[in-house]
Amino acid sequence: MPDRRSFLRTLLGTTAALAVPGLWTAGCRREPADAATIAPSLRRDTPTGPTRTVRLRAEEIEVEVAPGRVYRTWGYNGAFPGPELRVREGEQLQVVVENHLPEGTTIHWHGVPVPNAMDGVPGLTQDPIAPGQTFTYTFVAAPSGSYLYHSHVGLQLDRGLLGALIIEETTPHVSYDREYTLVLDDFLPGEPRPLTAATPGMRGRGMMGRGMMGGMMGVQVPPYAGSLINGRLPEAAPVFEVRRGERVRLRLLNPSGASTFRFAIDGHAMLVTHADGRPVEPVRVDNLLIGMGERYDVIIEADNPGRWAIVAVPVEGTHPPARAVLHYRESRARGLPSGLPETLHGRPLDYSDLKCLEMPPAQRPDRSFDLLLSGGMMMDPRWTINGQAYPDAEPLEIAQGERVRFRMVNHSMMLHPMHLHGHFFRVGDALKDTVLVPPHMGRVVFDFVADNPGRWFFHCHNLYHLESGMAREVRYRA
Repeated sequence: MPDRRSFLRTLLGTTAALAVPGLWTAGCRREPADAATIAPSLRRDTPTGPTRTVRLRAEEIEVEVAPGRVYRTWGYNGAFPGPELRVREGEQLQVVVENHLPEGTTIHWHGVPVPNAMDGVPGLTQDPIAPGQTFTYTFVAAPSGSYLYHSHVGLQLDRGLLGALIIEETTPHVSYDREYTLVLDDFLPGEPRPLTAATPGMRGRGMMGRGMMGGMMGVQVPPYAGSLINGRLPEAAPVFEVRRGERVRLRLLNPSGASTFRFAIDGHAMLVTHADGRPVEPVRVDNLLIGMGERYDVIIEADNPGRWAIVAVPVEGTHPPARAVLHYRESRARGLPSGLPETLHGRPLDYSDLKCLEMPPAQRPDRSFDLLLSGGMMMDPRWTINGQAYPDAEPLEIAQGERVRFRMVNHSMMLHPMHLHGHFFRVGDALKDTVLVPPHMGRVVFDFVADNPGRWFFHCHNLYHLESGMAREVRYRA
């Protein structure tokens, strides 16, 4: 098995053009044809099932991320990550949030096209829930898919206010025997703080080992102490048990504060079946890159008995990988598998591999925006879109019924996972709600239909870039 240093040298140093291999091919950097299919929001207003009521208590909690490593943080219902919320497609979900924190909070339903008033963005769709107060979110659980819920106030997400939201399909388009949810996260003991040039330990190696240049600070990463799967460090790695011959569905979710991971399972390929909750034509890969806010569902064939390493390697920063174990019941092996999977050197997932099964008829875009993503300068802590930092930034105005195109260029040295609230968009042949824009003049174009009126947030899902201004309001005209 390669060691971490030689692996990273191979992974980062031999990449073509922009960064990590196998993510941005011409398929999603290209300008879509004028008649490109444009994605609807898929919002549903009328429930087809019963009402499911859940209570979430935001509070200070004590968590053990590894034996003897206990720390105090914030969470939901005493757990980190928060409890998995699982409902059936079409049910009405009612979530009563109790705020027992010393400051205001909200919850955002990441990826779900909820009504605007239920979106959980402070100062845009609601006032923060004050300490000691409650707020009830109500929306139809649709469409089916793997989603996230998390606070949208300040840096609260990086304190642990996050969890998985699973909306089960009425009729899955793939068969499987069992499933697991894997929540990938970065580990920051203590209180998160905004990044500046003086932040201890904040600089990482960057996508290709570059340091500072041209007045830029390079890669700005919080001083993470490790990486987590389901709230556990490698010393307490989660074990996912399977039987030989099973088809196993893994829901991979990345709600982390500032970590894009390359994910792989030793000894096993993965069949990608969903991207950001939307079903795709199954595609076989050995590894995949998953940015902050992205989700992938994969199927693995349990045909290689043993005890195998599951890893999520951060591609920016220097914090070590997250680890878990795939264990066959028939195997007598014990302990944590060492080394890094050979599958990390195999076939990666590329956005151009993703072919959504739900594409609507082709239409032409009515309105386009050119968006320059910038930041990371030595003398300017802001991260901006077209030189403006939120909240002192002009809204992007659209009209209901329009077909809208966003053309993004990344003028910085870091990845930007750009997330649009309230809508799915088309990137290449996929429907997504979050897309990674590569550094060093990387380009991504996506299209969407303005069919969910309101004031919506569009932002980088690197929490620290968002807090430093990389966001805009997408505003429907009255």
